[in-house]
Amino acid sequence: MTASQSAFNEVVTLRQAKKLIQLMAQEQSFLLLSAPGIGKSEMVYEAAREAGLPCRSLLGTQIAPEDVSGVPRIVGERSVFCPPRVLLPERPEPFCLFLDELPACAPDVQKAFYSLLLERRLGEHALPPGTWVVAAGNRLQDRALVRAMSSALVNRVTILQIRHDVDEWLAWAQRAGVRREIRSFIATVPDALMRPVPADPVPFSTPRSWSLLSRAFDLAERAGQLSAETRRALAFGRLSPEDATVFCALAEESIGPVQPIERYIREPALLPKGDAARWFILDCIRQFVRDGRAKDLPPRLINTFLGSLSQEHQLILLSDMVGTWGALGAEPAMLRLLRKVAA
Repeated sequence: MTASQSAFNEVVTLRQAKKLIQLMAQEQSFLLLSAPGIGKSEMVYEAAREAGLPCRSLLGTQIAPEDVSGVPRIVGERSVFCPPRVLLPERPEPFCLFLDELPACAPDVQKAFYSLLLERRLGEHALPPGTWVVAAGNRLQDRALVRAMSSALVNRVTILQIRHDVDEWLAWAQRAGVRREIRSFIATVPDALMRPVPADPVPFSTPRSWSLLSRAFDLAERAGQLSAETRRALAFGRLSPEDATVFCALAEESIGPVQPIERYIREPALLPKGDAARWFILDCIRQFVRDGRAKDLPPRLINTFLGSLSQEHQLILLSDMVGTWGALGAEPAMLRLLRKVAA
């Protein structure tokens, strides 16, 4: 990888991008790029709201070049181009101009944005001082019908590659009222927040998918229709199949909010009784131990926890991880298990 490619792959979180936009978008134009469903649009609206700016948006896939440059009219002996109201309102007050799906625009539409992005002008008309210009879109590898951007366009904006951040999303989700069972599930299975874009046009898990699923559950519950069948239909219609399967199995076994994994080790009685939920939590414990997050737990606690489990569950936890558990001081529990198995 060349140095230029490495630099282009540098990424920031939504919170970091928001701070940069609020700091300099009044002078420099930004283009936010990420996989679908990260939450770029919501972040731009939130940034503008916090700055006290109204936000006006244009959807790149639904506009023509004249929607940017304006239509001509005759004034005296000259033609004058009249920009659309969304780009140049009558009152000369600053606002946030959000150009969504800019990479999906047709080449002639992208070209129409050149002076707007660099000079903050629409023909002879300048945007009000203090106006933000922020664009967003998906990447070529995201299978989102985006087009290659010209070097002239790329050179007119600051491109920020956006990545998802689980802790940021969980903090936002709590403020936004996302359901507790969803927040708990993501805290326990952070990889489920954002899955790779699938090759086929099927649902897949993204921050947007989870937040919209939470809203769908709220609406169904309000109408008294949140049954197991409804939950499954909604989950499989929004999420990656593997996430929908596990999430619904946990909900149907009434596991309740998933506790911090360390708490299950300290209090084995909290382990769910249902098979699917118990297997799920045990797998999370395996990951917890594999990641080295149990290294500060006392050996006595580790041995007590293992001893509280059935032989089958102990074998599952220890499989391929005997050395890891041994480093935690679990030799007594493993020795007792070996004697029982060999008996």
